[in-house]
Amino acid sequence: MAGGFAVVRTFVIGFRRWRAWNLTPVLRAEAGDIAFVRHARTAHPRAGDRVIVWGAANPPGLDALIARSGATLVRIEDGFIRSVGLGSDLIAPHSLAFDDRGIYFDASRPSALEHLLMTAPEDAVLDARAARLRAFIVARALTKYNVESDAPPTWRNAGRPVVLVPGQVETDASIALGGGTIRTNLALLQAARAARPDAFLVYKPHPDVMARNRRGALAHAAALRVADHVETTASIIACLAHTGEVHTMTSLSGFDALLRGVRVVTYGAPFYAGWGLTDDRAEHAAFARRTRRITLDQLVGAALLLYPRYWDPVAGRFTTAEAALATLAAARDALAQSPVPDRLISGFWRRQQRKARVLARAWLGRSGRDQRLQ
Repeated sequence: MAGGFAVVRTFVIGFRRWRAWNLTPVLRAEAGDIAFVRHARTAHPRAGDRVIVWGAANPPGLDALIARSGATLVRIEDGFIRSVGLGSDLIAPHSLAFDDRGIYFDASRPSALEHLLMTAPEDAVLDARAARLRAFIVARALTKYNVESDAPPTWRNAGRPVVLVPGQVETDASIALGGGTIRTNLALLQAARAARPDAFLVYKPHPDVMARNRRGALAHAAALRVADHVETTASIIACLAHTGEVHTMTSLSGFDALLRGVRVVTYGAPFYAGWGLTDDRAEHAAFARRTRRITLDQLVGAALLLYPRYWDPVAGRFTTAEAALATLAAARDALAQSPVPDRLISGFWRRQQRKARVLARAWLGRSGRDQRLQ
């Protein structure tokens, strides 16, 4: 007890050591008294405490722990504009979502983001702020990872309308929890071709797959039996500038497209679908819950201003979305002007060495961060 009140504690369960290392400063600033534990059985929360896990996964014993203790379960996931560099390369995030209802990519149940979109009152000031932020994102060509080339695509569509099909990691939780009947990149390509037989179909593999960090590659030859072009060089933002329409399962690229005024067709239930902004082809239970019709700026306000929290790693404190995105834009621009502008995504062994350094710091270096990993 402190001052007559119970101290709220936070138990972080099942984080890999590198993730605990990367996120310890954020969690300490957000939660104060925290303890990292490997297993639910070694956590002993009480009513009013918080239990944090990563993403949608339930560590063994989690449900029983929450039911027995009465603690609040909070799920954490990367924000939608995250970093300069891939999360799968262990680069720390500048934005995180803390969700005490679900998590944004799990369409099987409501998330805090869905709740915001359904219930947030009309707010002209927030809408105006969202519009300015959206304009900044578009002007500075920001996206989730900010690592790909800004060179324009070189495809020759000969006047045909361009339809972009962004590939996904097929084992990704967003497909398992928010997908429709179409759940593979090849099936998505085939659906897009059936919907737009006249179009110049461009398939763009997922950056994690291109970087060989995640499985889900669609063979180039197999893709070209359906698509007209496989884009492996130009960034998603460069592609969107030359695209009239995006077809996707649950990819964040659909959100990137909406920010830039590109039409989006979905075959799953990503967080941005079901609100009247997209052409939704899947039958999904989430759409029965998402009955409100919103504007693009309302979507941006909830998804980029209200839902995530932003972190300034230099100052070691939380910051605003505007400040964090300006920092990311400056870092990305500085990288682009460096002698090796693509060093965060190209060079497999160079990236493995960088990951090894992160892992070594996490295992050997504490630098005053008593993580209390039990």
